[in-house]
Amino acid sequence: MEIEAVKTSYARWALFYDQTFGAVTNIGRKRAVQHVNRTGARRVLEVGVGTGMALPHYAPDVQVTGVDYSEEMLAKAREKVRKKDLSHVEDLHQMDARDLDFPDDHFDMVVAMHLVSVVPEPERVVAEMARVCKPGGHVLITNHFARDGGLLARIEKLASRLENVLGWHSDFEIDRVLGERSLRVIEQRRWPPVGMMTFLLLEKQAA
Repeated sequence: MEIEAVKTSYARWALFYDQTFGAVTNIGRKRAVQHVNRTGARRVLEVGVGTGMALPHYAPDVQVTGVDYSEEMLAKAREKVRKKDLSHVEDLHQMDARDLDFPDDHFDMVVAMHLVSVVPEPERVVAEMARVCKPGGHVLITNHFARDGGLLARIEKLASRLENVLGWHSDFEIDRVLGERSLRVIEQRRWPPVGMMTFLLLEKQAA
């Protein structure tokens, strides 16, 4: 998937994302943020913050920074921050997730919800997420990953031909985010809706 295709697709999605895909994935999004709140992480980066649907659910003492490539999506996120007075949101930046403009070992936790299958070079994105995460900190990914077989797997393959229109890669393989050597999987489970998503928690190892 090319970055300009992603940009164009999400410029379209920004207008009705919250009422469509955002609504379908909102239960999992809330659960993911609840996990962040329980960990005691204080400085959190949300990569692919989109329209900011997760932002109201972070605890008040969690300092959240969000980044997204789409200015249209970020405009919606900034509007939520302003209307809901979300003082725990430190900043929202337009940024390519393949080249995060943050120092090494900077955040207690890095979160990416429904992101890795919509970006070019997801391996590079995960490497950047690991780089800016502190050793001993966590990278939390929720995403749809390709099924091994059956009718849904065939449907995913067919839908993958429309990835530049849909804005996501429907038959995305989980192995593409598990190759970063500094990250160790500590939890993996099915996630709503109806087990379509996966909750993936990884810990950054010390150098």
